[in-house]
Amino acid sequence: MGPDRAANRYSLVADIGGTNTRVALAEGPRLLTDTIRRYRNAEYPGLETVLRTYLQAEGNVDCAGACVAAAGPVRDGVATLTNLDWTIDADTLARATQAETVAILNDLQAQGHALGRIPDDMIRRIIPAPEHGGTGDALVIGVGTGFNAAPVHETPGGRYVPASEAGHANLPIRTEADMRLLRFVETAHGFPAVEDVLSGRGLERLYHWLGHEAGDPKEALAADIMAACATGQDPRAEEAARLFVRILGTVAGNLSLIHLPFGGVYLVGGVAQAFAPHLGRFGFAEAFRDKGRFAGFMQNFAVSVIEDDYAALAGCASHLLAQTR
Repeated sequence: MGPDRAANRYSLVADIGGTNTRVALAEGPRLLTDTIRRYRNAEYPGLETVLRTYLQAEGNVDCAGACVAAAGPVRDGVATLTNLDWTIDADTLARATQAETVAILNDLQAQGHALGRIPDDMIRRIIPAPEHGGTGDALVIGVGTGFNAAPVHETPGGRYVPASEAGHANLPIRTEADMRLLRFVETAHGFPAVEDVLSGRGLERLYHWLGHEAGDPKEALAADIMAACATGQDPRAEEAARLFVRILGTVAGNLSLIHLPFGGVYLVGGVAQAFAPHLGRFGFAEAFRDKGRFAGFMQNFAVSVIEDDYAALAGCASHLLAQTR
């Protein structure tokens, strides 16, 4: 039996990925980290079962609100998971939690709503803010199992974080080698998308492509490639990581020119965190600013990596609070 909690005092928040779902309680904007539980999605038929299991473990707490962040597109209040056969709608969320207020966000939207509520020691600065200070709209870029981005607009009516599916846009091409990479990638499913390179499986694909180019094809897992970057035992692993960082810098720079995030660019996700110590030496800043006559203009944008694994949960809590004011 879980703890005895007061009714209508807490909100339920959840971060649904392709493999795991994290669930927690929040009190206003404050995430209660001691209530965070993780569930393997493969062990449950759907989100409703996960949430009922969680609430039972927390003493069947009566929640005032519920907000979930889903790793997939959300349209008309319905989320479809990109890498999981789950569909989530407001009725399901309300039925599972008995909450009066419910909301469904894309996972990058939740990360955007978390900005301003993340401890400074959980933010790694990659490119510093300009001398005049970085204020204004921001941009969150997610690099993990997949790739996506979301602008964060501060408006008179409150924060607005529109969704996107930026990971499924075309890969950028700068060189002849890029064109060969594009052709190699599109053999997988007919279209060379950003996510096919800038993700965990994308790093593995880059490693494979470099072997293909060298006439010595072999494969490696993303975790092993990153480990080899630290030890220096596999030059191809470092070459793949360096190429990954160059493409990431290019794409992040492109997105910055589209959205003008004078308030900063924030990289989130497990792969972004794994690459954080290597971004400097592998030339992220140079690739980010490689925009010809706009290279100087690119110095207006600070870039950081968020190292808080629970940021999406905090973002859900923040969004719910704004909805009920």
